[in-house]
Amino acid sequence: MTGVVATGLGQVTGACDVRPYLRSPKMRKFMGPQDALAVVAVARALEAAGRHGAGLGERAGLFIAVGHLPFEQEDIDRLLEGSLVDGAFSMPAFAGAGYHAVNPLVTFRCLSNMPAFHASVNFDIQGPSFVTYPGPGQLYAALEEACAALDEGRVDTALLVGVAHQQNFLVQQHARRLVPPAPAERLVDAAGCLVLERAADAAARARARLVEWSLTYDPVHPFEEGRAPEERLDVLLPGELGAASLPVALALAPAGRLEHEVRARDGHHGRSAWEVLA
Repeated sequence: MTGVVATGLGQVTGACDVRPYLRSPKMRKFMGPQDALAVVAVARALEAAGRHGAGLGERAGLFIAVGHLPFEQEDIDRLLEGSLVDGAFSMPAFAGAGYHAVNPLVTFRCLSNMPAFHASVNFDIQGPSFVTYPGPGQLYAALEEACAALDEGRVDTALLVGVAHQQNFLVQQHARRLVPPAPAERLVDAAGCLVLERAADAAARARARLVEWSLTYDPVHPFEEGRAPEERLDVLLPGELGAASLPVALALAPAGRLEHEVRARDGHHGRSAWEVLA
């Protein structure tokens, strides 16, 4: 399906203040950086679409790709310290002491479905949801699901979100261990959101039009050396944005044609072309 337009584009990179967008300020203590990034990007996209402040309800769905799961080093250090016996890892010590050394709220801040939860709660998104991870190839899986939901009439509004909290101890450790390694120094915290609607319903309000897109999958052998990812984009970004790269680029792009192509480590090959409107 290509009869899809984006009526709102929102993005955020780096640190952000999520408090103005929370229905309940108490929810902040349950949020990690990736949750805050996602909520701010959704809020800005809805504002751009003229939809902020109105509950979206059952006819809106959320389709989100989340980056590699973050965890803070000080929490891992406490977890490890309580799990050692004579310098070696002990499962009984982990279950009895290590597990309880970490604040239980930490788990809420690193789960891959939490950005979707916080976006849904704060903007009353009650329709279907789809969560995947961890990179830009997976964003195309979310785009595929969003377009299908619009095409089949299951939703009238599909929020496509990419978010990645990458200035994080665990994510950067993972980046260094990849083969070939990812450039950890270029990894940026970012989120982007597109408010997608059917062109037949919203052409007059369109900020960008999806011209064409494709997604293919080439399985990766788990015991062979990994492939280096490739990403081509017409907009200069401040670094590697992972799953957020396409929606952030669209939010920053000037009027004209924008093309994006990614061959991801996990075997996903996605490409799309968009007409960004003035």
